[in-house]
Amino acid sequence: MRLALYQPDIPQNAGSLMRLCACLGVAMDIIEPCGFLLSDRNFRRAGLDYRGDLTRHESWEAFSTQKRGRLVLLSTKAAQPYAGFDFAPGDTILVGRESAGVPESVHQAADARLLIPMRAGMRSLNVAQAAAMVLGEALRQTGLFPALEAICSN
Repeated sequence: MRLALYQPDIPQNAGSLMRLCACLGVAMDIIEPCGFLLSDRNFRRAGLDYRGDLTRHESWEAFSTQKRGRLVLLSTKAAQPYAGFDFAPGDTILVGRESAGVPESVHQAADARLLIPMRAGMRSLNVAQAAAMVLGEALRQTGLFPALEAICSN
């Protein structure tokens, strides 16, 4: 299981997701260019000392040539709710830019496009919250949450 961030704009969200992935044992991809320097103080502060398995890709093209498993895009333009989707261990969950989502070419490249149902009139959730919700469901379905024994021994 992987989480990919497409050209993230907000270092605090990227740092929070880096921490989430490190804690859950999920690999993370950052597809550049970012709207901030990866050495940005806010990015480091939000991620604390949690680095985990982080791979940087200089572009969408570089990332897409290394794609593993299915690419599952979270989008407000999707029609399929995430809770009804059957996740697989090799899936890469992709989230877009906070300010603009992803371009149509990335939508078309995705193997699945999922949405989080919301109340009428609401535009979108924070990207870190959306990623955490869907990643949690994907880990639950696939049995990939860290083992309870490992958690209790720390």
